[in-house]
Amino acid sequence: MRRAMARRLPLTVVTTPLSSAQARTAVPLAERTTLRLGGPAATFLEATTAADLVEAVRTADAAGEPLLLLGGGSNLVVAEAGFAGTVVRVATTGRRADPLGDGLVQFTVEAGEDWDSVVAEAVAQGLGGLECLSGIPGLVGATPVQNVGAYGVEISQVLTSVDLMDRRRDGSVHHRSADSLGLAYRTSVLKGTDRAVVLRARFALTAGGLSAPIRYAELARVLGVAQGDRVPVDAARQAVLELRRGKGMVLDAADHDTWSAGSFFTNPLVDDSTLAGALIRIAERMGPHVDVPVYPAGAGYSKLSAAWLIERAGFGKGHAGPGGRVGLSTKHTLALTNRGGATTEDLLELAREVRDGVRVAFGVELHPEPVLVGCEF
Repeated sequence: MRRAMARRLPLTVVTTPLSSAQARTAVPLAERTTLRLGGPAATFLEATTAADLVEAVRTADAAGEPLLLLGGGSNLVVAEAGFAGTVVRVATTGRRADPLGDGLVQFTVEAGEDWDSVVAEAVAQGLGGLECLSGIPGLVGATPVQNVGAYGVEISQVLTSVDLMDRRRDGSVHHRSADSLGLAYRTSVLKGTDRAVVLRARFALTAGGLSAPIRYAELARVLGVAQGDRVPVDAARQAVLELRRGKGMVLDAADHDTWSAGSFFTNPLVDDSTLAGALIRIAERMGPHVDVPVYPAGAGYSKLSAAWLIERAGFGKGHAGPGGRVGLSTKHTLALTNRGGATTEDLLELAREVRDGVRVAFGVELHPEPVLVGCEF
């Protein structure tokens, strides 16, 4: 298996393309984000082929007009003012499985494919490697940008390569190995830049119907196996979906706990000095014998649980924000949710309250995971 790249939909600033007959004006973006927040796109159109997508970006760059590439809208916070340029929805489709030998199969998928549908198809074909990433909203092209991960698996463990449009080199298209993407915890060289557009991704999956080794303790308990065991891929997928539903992390239009951008904060990576200070504050606040979840994250660094810190700072499940229009999920404190009738500023006010509360309580800074468009945290 090779390394991979990061996250959900890359939000890229670029310009107008494609036939004007396909374009619509003043299209509400709230209808196309899982938070149901955000103002209109001045111009909106869809790119249904990789060639159309490349043309759109090249045209935009040549004209200097802002353009936003939009996928599933699951990792996106859009300002109430909307987006003053052109929004191109990535709607490219296509999947292909090719044997690699030694029990491996290369699964090649276009950027506009729905991620969970791709996982479901891999499971249906008895291919292991993606099953623990079930239920994650968004499109395939976004997964490498943030090195999407869940339940002990990251895209970096299965991604082998991508095809990218390089906006710095006249829009040329290049094949890039996963190793060259700088994949790390919820990041890659593509995150936070508009330098490249993912056109398709390739994954090395295992044939034979068994999952990747189950590494996540909670998932292993649900499956009734030891960590490191392998199980039928469908059993792993169903267990992951069950866990995600219990945390409000599977989209359901009738459930406001799923009107979110998933986990709003990443688990903080802290150096040894910050960790020591945080542990002192935790002991002062909660007593010396509290069990603090701390995970190694490389020399001189550790990873803390954002959800654990948020709850211990006084923000429990269901904590309400401005006017009760937003709040923490009643199932999972990492999800900031739209309870109905909210604005983007309502959500950001709640996010700032939580961030500042954790900083004051423990000296640890939380950082947002979603992409912010036209607004600041």
